[in-house]
Amino acid sequence: MLVQAVGMDDEQSILSFEPDDTGLTVVDTLEQTRARLETGRPTTPAPVDPEPFYYPVDSGVRITAGAVTLPTPSVAVIVRDGSGTMVAKVDQLDDIELGEGSYALELSTQVKTYLELDGPLTITQLAVETHIEFDGLRTIRVGARSRHERPAATITTTADPTDLMTAIGAFGSALKTTSPERSWPTLRGHPPAVELGDELAVPEVARPPETGVEIAVPATHRHVLPVASLAYYLGARVVPGERPALRAPAADFEHDLTAPEFERAVERTLKQVFVLDCATRTDGLYEIDLHERAQLEEQTDLAFEELYERPLSERLAAYLSVPFEAVAPAVPDWRLTAHVEPSAEAIERLPFVANDLGIVRTTAETTDRAGAAVAPETEVDGPPEAELEASRSHSRGAGGAASGLTRGASETVTNEEYIQLDRTDAIEQAFIGEGVPIGGTKLLTAAFHNRFDRELTAGDISITVVSNDTRMAEERDLVSQVYGDREELPFEVTVRRNLTAEQLRATLEGDQQFLHYIGHIEADGLVCTDGKLDATTIDSVGVESFLLNACNSYRQGRALIEAGAVGGIVTLNEILSDRAVGMGETIAKLLNQGFPLYAALDIASEESIIGGQYMIVGNGNTTVTQAPSRTPILLDISKKSDQLNISIHAYTTSEADIGSVYVPYIQNKNKYYLNSGVIGEFTPTQTQLEDFLQMQEHPTRIDNNLTWSSSLVIDELE
Repeated sequence: MLVQAVGMDDEQSILSFEPDDTGLTVVDTLEQTRARLETGRPTTPAPVDPEPFYYPVDSGVRITAGAVTLPTPSVAVIVRDGSGTMVAKVDQLDDIELGEGSYALELSTQVKTYLELDGPLTITQLAVETHIEFDGLRTIRVGARSRHERPAATITTTADPTDLMTAIGAFGSALKTTSPERSWPTLRGHPPAVELGDELAVPEVARPPETGVEIAVPATHRHVLPVASLAYYLGARVVPGERPALRAPAADFEHDLTAPEFERAVERTLKQVFVLDCATRTDGLYEIDLHERAQLEEQTDLAFEELYERPLSERLAAYLSVPFEAVAPAVPDWRLTAHVEPSAEAIERLPFVANDLGIVRTTAETTDRAGAAVAPETEVDGPPEAELEASRSHSRGAGGAASGLTRGASETVTNEEYIQLDRTDAIEQAFIGEGVPIGGTKLLTAAFHNRFDRELTAGDISITVVSNDTRMAEERDLVSQVYGDREELPFEVTVRRNLTAEQLRATLEGDQQFLHYIGHIEADGLVCTDGKLDATTIDSVGVESFLLNACNSYRQGRALIEAGAVGGIVTLNEILSDRAVGMGETIAKLLNQGFPLYAALDIASEESIIGGQYMIVGNGNTTVTQAPSRTPILLDISKKSDQLNISIHAYTTSEADIGSVYVPYIQNKNKYYLNSGVIGEFTPTQTQLEDFLQMQEHPTRIDNNLTWSSSLVIDELE
């Protein structure tokens, strides 16, 4: 039985509640994420009105249970009483008893889930699960809110820079608050979509909030586009001005946006305000011990408790009175920098960049156009031809002669120019404009619209592995064992071999989360047993994301995005098959553990000599499945002075975007960290390390070699 709860139209409902003999699963049918509630008995959920819930929820049901177990590691529980006061925070092996009264429990599960019930109750967090126990049967109201956000309106604008200012100034209409809590991703909302047209038209629902904050810039595309994310986050209007500045006229506040230079000043201002909001919000709804707040208290004299109560303009004045260098160590790694051609056409993709708080840089000084014949040198010691020969030589040195098998023709498969982007400190580099970014993401408007138009799916996570060359059976066998090996999630993994063009077309048109293609790609299509299938001839694609692990797969991958897919990993040049096997297996393992495309490619590319030949088309934040604890992490283990040091690298996802927090359950420290970048270094005991590694599977680097935590023998590391 599947229960569609009250609160959302049946045709539009994203959330469903799936009862069974031992509990209830809350499913976000669009994001394909789920939260499991074990009750030890059959549940019969009955829909309830979501309005009376303390927290905003999209749907709700009522169940009866004597206990609830959350069978996932690292689930923090925030408890509030009937007045909304936070009375407890349960994490990292805590054990708390609560007496009589009404309580609202917020669970940090993949689907945002809330429990409302009466006490007394006991909450106990163990290493791999959390128990919520009562002294008898309880009626529990279960509420859930989808993390999925889509634009609530569409703005039409002309190409005139002053009209673009008005459009970008309306991005802040999506903010659900202008308090420091807007640094939580769930309280930001998605900026309105933008279309180019013959006149400016801003719907009433997209009117910006009255924050009293404005960004003044000269009326040129080069100055207007880079302020998109800053204007969105601050709820600021964008107005013409001779000299770039952030200001609040009523508060007599002005902050220069020209030093060290315009785009860098905008970037620094966004990062500074954001991280200081993250520190200040800990005096608000969530009073947690945040690592970055402690850092900032040491480096600044800001009174965060007092700042929380101040108006936005006064907080900005205090925040920006501090040198950026003082806050820089606390700024999390930024996920995205978008390199944008300074033209009006970029405006249609900027709402999606701003939604991720992406840094926007115009390309006049950040790209090198390298021509269309051959992709320029990527991050290897030579051009693609030298890379191939180096790879062949490496294979021979490893034992035996290299087969020299490649996965397609060596000729170029696109007439677009190749673009070498300047590297920034963001994890993902993306490009908006004409051309193919080397080692970056080609952002395509269609990818984001396709994500909003996806069909709701409450069933298994469907993955198809297509192997169209028997000589590549090694990768097929490896990845088919990787996908779906997580017992807590429902997978349907299909392996298909030696498909005809029509069979491959039908596979691509069918609804599924992910396609892993192994085979050859030529200039005019994917190679099949009876010819080729050109993806540009497919009208509608049901595959959400993909890896085309073949030579020169960029053109075919872009066509899949234009026809309905959301994101994919492709190649720019000829690749040797034996090298592609390693990339394919590593990417598969990372995607299977909930890493988004951008993170999987970032990690895998560091492990292979051909990593620079891979790139992303569409939305790089696309995931195939949820991470075990919302934030996927990479471990780096090193030995110093007879002590094991553990460095934790965290990656944001669409479910846990920048501003979310992560608790490393190691060394019994109940400290929260912003969940992007290197969040800390730890020196655990052997027992602490073993307990941490047993919680869930993590990719792990030891001496710069990537392995997996389940394969580690701790005694051998010491």
